[in-house]
Amino acid sequence: MTIPRVLLVSHTTGYQLRAFNDAAEQLGIEIVFATDRCHRLEDPWQDRAVAVRFHEPAAAVAAIVARAASAPIDGVLAVGDRPVPLAARAAAALGLPWHSVAGADASTDKRRSRSTLAAAGLPAPRFGVLPATAAIPSSELRPPYVLKPVGLSGSRGVIRADSAEQCVAAFERIRALLARPAIRAARAGLEDEILVEEYIDGAEFAVEGVMTHGRLLTLALFDKPDPLTGPFFEETIYATPSVQPAEVQGRIVEHVRRAATALGLRHGPVHAECRVTPAGDVYVLEVAARPIGGLCARVLRFSDGARLETVLLRHAIGGDVSATRRDTSGAAVMMIPIPARGMLRGISGEEAARGVPGVTEVTITAKIGQLLEPLPEAGSYLGFIFASGDTARAAEAAVREAHRRMVFAITPEIAVAAAAELAAGERRPAG
Repeated sequence: MTIPRVLLVSHTTGYQLRAFNDAAEQLGIEIVFATDRCHRLEDPWQDRAVAVRFHEPAAAVAAIVARAASAPIDGVLAVGDRPVPLAARAAAALGLPWHSVAGADASTDKRRSRSTLAAAGLPAPRFGVLPATAAIPSSELRPPYVLKPVGLSGSRGVIRADSAEQCVAAFERIRALLARPAIRAARAGLEDEILVEEYIDGAEFAVEGVMTHGRLLTLALFDKPDPLTGPFFEETIYATPSVQPAEVQGRIVEHVRRAATALGLRHGPVHAECRVTPAGDVYVLEVAARPIGGLCARVLRFSDGARLETVLLRHAIGGDVSATRRDTSGAAVMMIPIPARGMLRGISGEEAARGVPGVTEVTITAKIGQLLEPLPEAGSYLGFIFASGDTARAAEAAVREAHRRMVFAITPEIAVAAAAELAAGERRPAG
């Protein structure tokens, strides 16, 4: 019996890799990892992954095709935005159904995405794009503006500006973020650009789905109950099923379908972010050619007990997932926000949080002694709280109460800097 294989393109580190690996073992599927690991070490993670560089796609595709020559690959998935374009090129080289190369490129580039959706007749904010090295000129847009890096995700570097002066300050702040060595290394081969667009007022939603040869199957529609009005846009709670009227939900899903089709996302997972204005207009902010990030997928469970990773792996090898439906209970996840810049010294209240009725899991991903920073510079959360309930609002209330019971001791940045300076002085030789 031939074991089906799925190519999973990802960064070396990530919350989702273990979940996909566990689901693959249960399904009898072998995962072939393609990750941006160190090329100088021989299989450092002991997973026989194909070592790739995302900014060298031709060489990466050649390495993947070479592996497939001895171990044929039946499907493709990508975790995270940066791996998406490589996954599309690998699928095309292997002759496997997936999102188009042009669609994958556009989905990870806010400029291309905005232009494509506007050309397709979908509501889109007016925008302009400038190199991060440029001096920001007077904008033709009327405040408020939203500024964001073209190639970052997870609300990182996204700032609202209500005046021309604030716009300049936000541009400088994003420029400094993009100049960080870790970000420059992660974005090797990509140009640093900043998008300036008009702010769209309204409630925000997320759609989790999968495209099958151009047809969208909606797996979940999430409400984001916290207002996301700026100046930063920290996503905190996702709750499902949506409490919006069926007509509103239908328009959201239809706009996501149109957006995915316009971008060229034809076969594979999609994760979309939308805003609905007070007037009822639906703005698709992005459609990513990948599943929901971090540990958030754990909030989803389907009628047969399957997790999201199981559904996507089945789909990747050609399985029929058209009958997949999320179970009808309410569910919510909180991405625990980082409240202040500084060093994490301690956490209390975890057991009290786990004792809240409806809470199903509390996972802290930050480490004691870790230096933390909030948005817009942050690239992570303190952890995740999951809950279920009879309704989405009950699950939302449970994660809020669990969070209220937790205390995170963070030494302020100024104290951390002073302590480091003192320690350096103590180590400095006398005289």
